[in-house]
Amino acid sequence: MRPVLRCDDALLRGYERLAAWADLLDRINVFPVADADTGTNLKISLAPLRRPAATPTIQRENLLRAATGNSGNIACAFLGELIEARRLDDLSERVPTGRDSARRAVADPQPGTMLTLFDALADAIADGTWQVERLDAAALINPMRTAVAATPAMLPDLQRAGVVDAGALGMFIFLEAYLAFLFETNGDLRPVTESFPTGLTIRAKWTAADPADEYCINGVIRSDAGVDAVAGQLVGYGSSLILTGQGEQIKVHAHTVDRDHLHRRLTALGPVIQWSEDPITVSAAAPDDAGSVHIMTDAAGSLTREDARQLGVTLLSSYLIVGDRVWPETLHDPAELYAAMANGARVTTAQASDFERGQSYLSATRRFDKTLYLCVGSVYTGNYASATRWLAEADSDRRMTVIDSGTASGRLGIAAMATARFARTGGSLTAVRDFAEKTLAASRELVFLDTLKYLAAGGRVSKTKGFFGDLLHLKPVISPQPDGAARVGMVRSQSEQVALAFKHLDRDLPADTAALILVEYTDNRPWVEAAVVPAIASRYPSADILVRPISLTSGAHMGPGTWGVAYLADGN
Repeated sequence: MRPVLRCDDALLRGYERLAAWADLLDRINVFPVADADTGTNLKISLAPLRRPAATPTIQRENLLRAATGNSGNIACAFLGELIEARRLDDLSERVPTGRDSARRAVADPQPGTMLTLFDALADAIADGTWQVERLDAAALINPMRTAVAATPAMLPDLQRAGVVDAGALGMFIFLEAYLAFLFETNGDLRPVTESFPTGLTIRAKWTAADPADEYCINGVIRSDAGVDAVAGQLVGYGSSLILTGQGEQIKVHAHTVDRDHLHRRLTALGPVIQWSEDPITVSAAAPDDAGSVHIMTDAAGSLTREDARQLGVTLLSSYLIVGDRVWPETLHDPAELYAAMANGARVTTAQASDFERGQSYLSATRRFDKTLYLCVGSVYTGNYASATRWLAEADSDRRMTVIDSGTASGRLGIAAMATARFARTGGSLTAVRDFAEKTLAASRELVFLDTLKYLAAGGRVSKTKGFFGDLLHLKPVISPQPDGAARVGMVRSQSEQVALAFKHLDRDLPADTAALILVEYTDNRPWVEAAVVPAIASRYPSADILVRPISLTSGAHMGPGTWGVAYLADGN
């Protein structure tokens, strides 16, 4: 039997495909809580698979640390075993073991979830219909497809909403790509919408149940008692209980209305070395009245996930590498990023692969009749080149149109936001495209850096210039342009930064303007909200003023202390 020499690449391929379709998973997430985060949690939890670890043990630890939410914790329990597979015939042992690990992790396992998918895969291997020698991935993929399609009949919540289980679908998307790569049949990947012609849209009259002020808890304790013993001590302390372990580290996921009570209980069982708590909120589905043209843009444009959800916009992410951890840029806490940078952690960025980008384009064009992609400027990333290649090779129906925005950061963000708002009025593709091009030309942005050292460290400016800029206490001011970031000026203080901002605003905007103004921050939100936003609101009382974190791919290069203001005049 030939060895699988690229098993880590297969896991990466599975992750990339999952990430590209994660937005769909969020849209149909109704069980166990309709909080629109299944795709999000899987992207966060499985992100370690983007970087091979030195050993499977280290990779399991990385997955344990990253796992979040119901779907993420169950998926990591399964994949913690699958990453041990190094040859095709290892699947016969690792898949059933992973299935068993995932099932043991769940205190109250339910049919119709990803557990059912794992059962289908394990059964397909065990019943002898699949033979390694024949290299037939379909014999494993088809039973999983059938299992996902059957999930609405197993869970009343899914049946009422008219959708398949988001977690089961997410792992099907992952495992189909993983197996296709291992069996060298990547050309046989079917669009998800073709595999599941029904069950991918929530019924219009469906309403979600109230989560009753619960919190989603993800914690890690250190204990040598074992997972089963700890699980027995947590009965009655929450619902959706999932426990996994690696050595003395035990990961605990639960939903509870009394997070303090659960924290005290965990503390009694062992030192709590990791803890996060997030309120569970029912999230309304993305708007159906987003118009006939769907807008897609890059997360480099300083739009948040919530902005995108409310506008029905698809955001395409790059990745942040912070120390030894990998994060999709829209899913990393800005405060944590800038604290790490201030403490000297190595921070770099990475673009999505052509495969992931292609799957993202496929997802949009199979779910929406017409898609307009406002792409970050081609001088900044390879996204535009990747998109145009995909159009030529795969978009025979011409369902996607790509615009090279020539910009990034807040300037791209306000143009995408304005275009999405216009698209909801029901204009044609030509009208929306013309509006977007006019809006991009009319938008402006100033970005105020606190220091040049982060740009210098990343190679964006020579280290000599960076040294002398800091030596003279100069703070550069830049603006994203089609040919790169243009230097607008150099100032010495925050007060001079604010003065320069108003010099440009007053030049371009009348006092009674209804302009869209986006104020961006890094680690300095309190100062921005106290010193900048009120002054803008006072001078432009009719403007639509938004306060958002600067895109993290921009912030990772510009560093703590950076802030910016992007604006679009009324009527554009």
